[in-house]
Amino acid sequence: MTGISQTNNSNQRHLGQDLLLFRLCGKQRYGINVLKIKEIIPTQKLTQLPHAHPAIVGIAKLRGSPLSVIDLAQAIGLAPLRDAKGKINIIIAEFNRTMQGFLVGEVERIVSLGWQDILPPPKATGRGSYVTGVTSLDKDMVEIIDVEKVLNEVVPEHIGNSTLNLQLLPEQVAVLQDKLIMVVDDSSMARKQVCQTLDNLPVKYVVSNDGKEALDLLRDLHQQGKHVDMIISDIEMPEMDGYTLTREIRKDQDLSSTYILLHTSLSSNITSAAADASGANAALTKFVSEELSSIVLKALESP
Repeated sequence: MTGISQTNNSNQRHLGQDLLLFRLCGKQRYGINVLKIKEIIPTQKLTQLPHAHPAIVGIAKLRGSPLSVIDLAQAIGLAPLRDAKGKINIIIAEFNRTMQGFLVGEVERIVSLGWQDILPPPKATGRGSYVTGVTSLDKDMVEIIDVEKVLNEVVPEHIGNSTLNLQLLPEQVAVLQDKLIMVVDDSSMARKQVCQTLDNLPVKYVVSNDGKEALDLLRDLHQQGKHVDMIISDIEMPEMDGYTLTREIRKDQDLSSTYILLHTSLSSNITSAAADASGANAALTKFVSEELSSIVLKALESP
């Protein structure tokens, strides 16, 4: 990402995430986590892909390797970028174990934010929103795009299979039906995928949209005498990320024994060491239902 400037806020108490800021077809700023970005290249002549989703503008070549390119503006319901004037770039990113190109407009800079600076999107945005979080920068609102939702709609084969045909032993069923799992993710699509996997198991679950909400819910459930046996949590979330949620749980004597799986679209080589340092039991890159169900079974069957 040569040539992209980075802005640090020296008054922050801790670093949350680095966001790459860019625009699409207007003045609105958008953001994507830098850890997911491999590089940024100028737009190039693309090879057309017959019968593809309308938002797929074609195939680009990165050092000889092909990858599909999604018009991000069109994918989230805005005017297509492919015919726009001005600077057009392609962000090469890695999500859920695959490489993907996103056609965007002007790429601005990288900013470092604390998780407390990133808030959930306003409820008025509705269930169809492509935004997982918002933050304020230079008195303007920056919207963080739910890329998992975009990928699921445009190239669903990149997201993984959520349909399982598990053959459970009677003793496994007996153990699982008394367990409770909490699913924590700011992406509505990611929550849906995890819940679809859990629906194949005889296990109860509750859902939460971010770490702060999850921690409050955990404590409320404890007060009600209900124990959460396992937490499946995303890492990148507004207000409180998965690492911080894990550390807070480990500090709470009433909750500290809970099994925590950090489930993320980031690559495993990025997350494993940080997950271990935060106190998580395991980390898993999204999204393979078989792998997720295997970890769930192993965690809940352990004495």
